[in-house]
Amino acid sequence: MPVAAAVVGSAVVGGVMSSRAQKKAANSAANAQIESSEMGVEEQRRQFDAVQKLLKPYADAGLSGLSGQQDLMGINGVAKQQAAIGNINNSAEMQTYLQQGENAILQNASATGGLRGGNTQAALAQFRPQLLNQLINQRYQNLAGMTSLGQNAAAGTGNAGMQAASNISNLYQQSGAAQAGAALASGQASANMWNGLTGAIGQVGGMKMMGMF
Repeated sequence: MPVAAAVVGSAVVGGVMSSRAQKKAANSAANAQIESSEMGVEEQRRQFDAVQKLLKPYADAGLSGLSGQQDLMGINGVAKQQAAIGNINNSAEMQTYLQQGENAILQNASATGGLRGGNTQAALAQFRPQLLNQLINQRYQNLAGMTSLGQNAAAGTGNAGMQAASNISNLYQQSGAAQAGAALASGQASANMWNGLTGAIGQVGGMKMMGMF
């Protein structure tokens, strides 16, 4: 009987030690994978925040451009449309071009002897509204450029966000797989321990039947 007890006891001790070692190794590997995944997740978030910060001024400029276009078109109300056109009409750019254009008309009329003619007065009367219309169209095109810039920045931010989300999802899947692997390895280690113990008991039973002790 002492021999049988020794055999079973040895199997139990050996099985427990082996099982603990396997579980420890599995948990260590899983923890390393989880830590690596978490570091990857944080880096992905940091990179996305950096991209978002980098593109934010362009996205904000695009919103301003779109709002300016809407003001000129009257989408934001008559008052804002009038204010937008008034700003162009009273701008230094308008006054400079107006003065240069009127001087050119008067100089040409003076050179041809038609300074006080009806054609000169008509030309002067038509020049200002034509110039204002041209500057309004030019302002609209400039704002459209800002809107397009913002649209591209917003699209870039969205693409970066989707890529970061995809990468983070993959990292979490790897972390989950590591945890599942550790759980399976622990379960297998326990199963191996009990299988070893059962085998040892069976071996002792066989030895008894053979009359070995």
